[in-house]
Amino acid sequence: MSTIIIAEAGVNHNGDVLLAKELIDVAKDSGADYVKFQIFKSELLSTAEAKKAEYQKKDDKNESQKEMLENLEFDFNVFKDLKNYADEIGIGFLASAFDNESLEFLIDLKLDFIKIPSGEINNVPYLERISKEKVELILSTGMSTIDEISRALEILLKGKKITKDKIIILHCNTDYPTKIEDVNLRAIEEIKKNFGCRIGYSDHTLGNNVSMGAVCMGAKVIEKHITTNKNLSGPDHKASMNPDEFTKFVKDIRDAEIFLGENRKVPSKSELRNIKHARRYIVALKNIKKGEQFSKENITSKRTSSGISIENWNDVIGKEAEQDFSKDSIIKIPNGGFYED
Repeated sequence: MSTIIIAEAGVNHNGDVLLAKELIDVAKDSGADYVKFQIFKSELLSTAEAKKAEYQKKDDKNESQKEMLENLEFDFNVFKDLKNYADEIGIGFLASAFDNESLEFLIDLKLDFIKIPSGEINNVPYLERISKEKVELILSTGMSTIDEISRALEILLKGKKITKDKIIILHCNTDYPTKIEDVNLRAIEEIKKNFGCRIGYSDHTLGNNVSMGAVCMGAKVIEKHITTNKNLSGPDHKASMNPDEFTKFVKDIRDAEIFLGENRKVPSKSELRNIKHARRYIVALKNIKKGEQFSKENITSKRTSSGISIENWNDVIGKEAEQDFSKDSIIKIPNGGFYED
């Protein structure tokens, strides 16, 4: 199965519907499978006193988190319009909900997945509400421990509507951009070992390398932020990829899927053509008379493209030559069954 690539538009629309549609175009043109937004009611998400995260302070240090969110909030009808636009141009639409009203709206949209953001992994009533729906889930796990993931899964599975095979757990770090030393990609192995779910990676690093590593470790979903312009104001633009970068990002993941191949060690089609030219065959080390026994003193191996493979060396030693052989000529044993054309 191909890696699901999610272009995270998030709040990089800056409250502008036209910019949001442009982000959908970027996701579609890049070859992503889905474009994803963030749905929230700022009144239900943040108090007036809540401070912004460090990375969010780069634009306006005096602005509160709630003020920032108010400028980035879309009405539910806008998201219906954005989903219709995504449907029209042929790209999947996803969103993550950050409060219970937004979650109800998201459930009603009947998307392919419900995305649970990292900040809601310990939101018990939110998780309990989701557990009542027969849906597929993507669960982000930034800032969380294995125990917290376990508790979230316990709640989600309690309703018996959702099964483990319908959940994809994303390893994630919520610093923007994530420093390489904070990535801890091996956490993917621990998540896989502990929960047996499909796994993925929500990537907030700069560049492609970490996502490539995640794909090589078995990630089935990769999520990455996109923007039309990194210099726009807003909390996530600078840690996002521009259209050209994201197009290359998608191509690199698709290339990784190809070069990873299959779980078996066999020669490739191109190698099959090379085997007879690269391997050794048994030849005369010096002139050999008919009736002489083959030994280490009169035969050796060289590249010849045909003859008796060196792997049959021990079977040839001790046999009698049935004809004369000149130095470097291919050794033949007519009744030996070893000869390769």
